[in-house]
Amino acid sequence: MKIVLINDVAKLGAAGDVVDVKAGYARNYLIPGGMALKADPRNIKMLEAQKRLADAKVMRELKTHKAMAAKLTKTELIARVQVGEEDKIFGSVTTANIAEMLAEKGVEIDRRIIILAEPIKALGVYNVPVKLHTDVTAFVKVRVEPLKDENE
Repeated sequence: MKIVLINDVAKLGAAGDVVDVKAGYARNYLIPGGMALKADPRNIKMLEAQKRLADAKVMRELKTHKAMAAKLTKTELIARVQVGEEDKIFGSVTTANIAEMLAEKGVEIDRRIIILAEPIKALGVYNVPVKLHTDVTAFVKVRVEPLKDENE
């Protein structure tokens, strides 16, 4: 029996594939489980239309993420931190701090998409990756500077 897979099925195929399976497997497991439809022209056409819509949505999201990446790449953040002797900073600059600084610049992103192997614990300039999409990663320049005292 020919069926069209709605979802990915292990050892059988990916969503949208037309496969030939035993009639009992299709009737008793795949079709009632919502994993497949009978392969008639109407169902095939419907799944192709859904796939086109999904592809268009993915392309729109990718375009949006690329525009956001271009904006983030141009952004430079300045983190002013307290320092002690020999320019050793107190605390660290974390993903939450970076997300907060971006929010102040008008860019709202989730701190979990900011990729830091470990928090920044030294003065300097860092290119911090922000993973917006599986295919789009932007780099934000973060400058860590000492906090100026009013007495100096």
